[in-house]
Amino acid sequence: MRDESVRWGLVVSVAWLVTAWGAGVTRAQEDVNQLKVELETQKQRQAELEDKINQLEARQKLKERAMNEKLEQAAQKPPAAEAKKEEKKEGITPDALQWASKLNISGDLRYRYEHIDDDSKDSTRNRNRIRARIGINPKINDEWSLGFRLATAEGDQEGDPVSTNQTLGGAFGKKSFWLDLAFLDYHPQWLKGLDILGGKIAAPFYRVGGNQLIWDSDLTPEGGAISYARPLTERTSINLSAGGFWVVERSSEADTSLWGAQGYVKHQINKSTYVLGGASGYWYGNLQGEPALSLQWESPTSNFFGNSNAGGLYTSKYDLFELFAEAGTLVGKLPVAVFADYVVNTAAVNDNEDTGWLAGATVNKAKDPGSWQFEYDYREVKRDAVVAQFNDSDFVGGGTGGKGHRFGFTYQLTKNVAPALTYFADQYWGRNDDKDYGRLQADIVVKF
Repeated sequence: MRDESVRWGLVVSVAWLVTAWGAGVTRAQEDVNQLKVELETQKQRQAELEDKINQLEARQKLKERAMNEKLEQAAQKPPAAEAKKEEKKEGITPDALQWASKLNISGDLRYRYEHIDDDSKDSTRNRNRIRARIGINPKINDEWSLGFRLATAEGDQEGDPVSTNQTLGGAFGKKSFWLDLAFLDYHPQWLKGLDILGGKIAAPFYRVGGNQLIWDSDLTPEGGAISYARPLTERTSINLSAGGFWVVERSSEADTSLWGAQGYVKHQINKSTYVLGGASGYWYGNLQGEPALSLQWESPTSNFFGNSNAGGLYTSKYDLFELFAEAGTLVGKLPVAVFADYVVNTAAVNDNEDTGWLAGATVNKAKDPGSWQFEYDYREVKRDAVVAQFNDSDFVGGGTGGKGHRFGFTYQLTKNVAPALTYFADQYWGRNDDKDYGRLQADIVVKF
């Protein structure tokens, strides 16, 4: 019995030892595993720290490299003053080309198709025409400048004074260029707004709405002119001009001359609204009793373009008095202008043939690509209201003794390129049996 108790005690002891040993082994294994996890975590943190250190070192090297490059560039660059001198030196025009920097060169080419339905003639006319012009305006100094322009024109002895067109179809013959402008311009610094011109110049007189009741837009008179513009108030200005011109020079007889003076006032109501009004006087010397002015440029054609004549000579004197007005504003977003012009020949032999008038309007401006402009005017011009050689060359075929409408539309296709349509619905008045006169012009104008 005692031996049995001892045996069971040994068994229990061995079992307890085995269990205790197993538990210790398990605990030791768990401790080992924990150590392994902590070692892996430390390795990962160390790797991350090393990566961050590498990145910081790389950034530092880039900064040092950039700083070194800036220092090298700064060492190579000249001082700011020297750099400016170098830039200025590069922009200097060589002495041999100094003259070219003072030139302003411009020009244009117009191609025109024209259909004329003149009931006073047996048939209609279709023709194609070109106009070519090139101008040079050199600046002499701050007070002096010059102007030159060549332009096509038709004529046997001189170019047509009121047309710069050349008709195509002359068996491919060469087209003539004439001296269209050649003038000097003095604009002194001591009196701003003053201009003194001499030579063959653009007509110095303002034309409301660009109308051609008295002067064709192509006319370039010869002589001298003076103009002066100055402000009267912040919104009101005055414009004055005067000129004397040699119409026909004769070696043994008195010359035919033209003297003119004009003044008008413009008041700017606001940025887009204005009113303008003025008056002019024009006096022709030694024109009555002289042959047709057309003989000066196209012989032997004797054409008075509607002015009264007898025996191939002018029968009337011409002393003109003009009144004109213009107003402009915005209608919606469109600039609109209306204008009117009236002229009377105070020296006309026939009082029934001494007046002319025109009224019209313009809508919008053909300026930027895609923009357009519409024009309209109506006029009545009696035979001796103005000198017919110098007014609109398209109205009733050129000249006086007519009335009618003019419609015009221009579209700005691209910069410096503009097609246009113009139509005259006119009637002779006091000549050519008062027949109807129609004229369609389709143009394309290219400028530079």
